[in-house]
Amino acid sequence: MQDELKAAMRAGRPAVGFWCELFSPAAAEIMASAGYDCVMIDCEHGPGDTGSAIEIMRAIDSSGCTPLVRVPGNDQGWIKRLLDAGARGVMVPAVNSAAEAEAAVAACHYPPRGVRGMAAPIVRASGYGRDWQGYVRQSAESLLVICQIESKQALDCVDAIAAIEQLDMIFIGPFDLSASLGFMGEPDHPEVRRAITEAEKAAKAQGCLLGGIPTPERPAQALYEAGYDLVLADMDVVILRDGAMASVSSLMTAAGRR
Repeated sequence: MQDELKAAMRAGRPAVGFWCELFSPAAAEIMASAGYDCVMIDCEHGPGDTGSAIEIMRAIDSSGCTPLVRVPGNDQGWIKRLLDAGARGVMVPAVNSAAEAEAAVAACHYPPRGVRGMAAPIVRASGYGRDWQGYVRQSAESLLVICQIESKQALDCVDAIAAIEQLDMIFIGPFDLSASLGFMGEPDHPEVRRAITEAEKAAKAQGCLLGGIPTPERPAQALYEAGYDLVLADMDVVILRDGAMASVSSLMTAAGRR
């Protein structure tokens, strides 16, 4: 197990990543081989389960792209299964308190730091046990633990969330956050932007890495300039959708149908 992604971000090298929503191994393989640092396999909103997440991880194994997984919720069972499957990091959605952040961190780590169940001698993450002791030793430092800030409740205690020991990254969800603040679908509304700025400051003040996604008025470059360490700017389903729509439009014009 390697921790180049986290180490690189800690050393000041921002990371670029993409979302896996289609759960197509071929699509993931193509995108990972393009040169992204990491992929966020979305088991919250995507259709995949643990088995299909493993297929994505296998597809990108030779690319050098780090597999991260967004779990469906702050659930020890899901976190354990996906880490055992080989995820190098976990993103937990909708973390609303320091206690919830502590629970997420604990679920990612073996005792005595956490409560993760011990199956390292047999799971994929340790090479099916070939060096499970090494995996256990390294995982405490190598795993990337991410909590999402997506609600007004989370904003009210973001300082305490960011202060949780071994929480590596605060990831801001601007669309859910805009809905929680009463501005559904307006992630660039001034009130939402002000709230996001406060969350960014809190994360950096506590030494947390900072992650997010672009919005219509705040592209990836603006996020990196604001100190973001990870931006998940691309999504397999959007690239396919937009590419197909652009191609069809061009073909319709060429065929004289527009």
